[in-house]
Amino acid sequence: MFDRMLDMLATDPDSESVMIDASIVRVHQHGAGAKGGSNFGRSRGGLTSKIHAIVDALGNPLKYEVTAGNVNDCVTGYDMLKAWDLKGKNVLADRGYDTDKIIALLNEKQANSVIPSHKHRTVQRPTDWWLFKERHLVECLFQKLKHNRRLATRYDKLSRIFVAFLKLGSSIIWFN
Repeated sequence: MFDRMLDMLATDPDSESVMIDASIVRVHQHGAGAKGGSNFGRSRGGLTSKIHAIVDALGNPLKYEVTAGNVNDCVTGYDMLKAWDLKGKNVLADRGYDTDKIIALLNEKQANSVIPSHKHRTVQRPTDWWLFKERHLVECLFQKLKHNRRLATRYDKLSRIFVAFLKLGSSIIWFN
């Protein structure tokens, strides 16, 4: 139900640009221990989950994926961008999405990539830094979502329950 609600609210996004980013959510000790469907990753910080989000040019959420916390951003980001219609749009992301595979995908889909190059690249791609500053809107989305205690610290054992509450919170953001 929450999937359909977010899809209905996101039917008219500001499609000038699309931003993608991810944020880590720590899992509470009582949230661990479910059998299947939990999407937890173990790191030095303990059990974590990662929320991957795509937002429109106004910072309104369009799509989410929840993975284990130890999954790299560019792996899930590639899959999310591959399923999206990006022709003629600006795609804003941080250096974590600077991979040859993602850049080739954006060129293939005729999208303008506004992704800074890693420092170790021998050939640095030009970046529109004025447009890149708009990427703060995806960070603001995570800030708004994490005002909810239930999303800032994951108490839910199952991913589908966590994602349902994530989409409910996103629907409230769309209403505002």
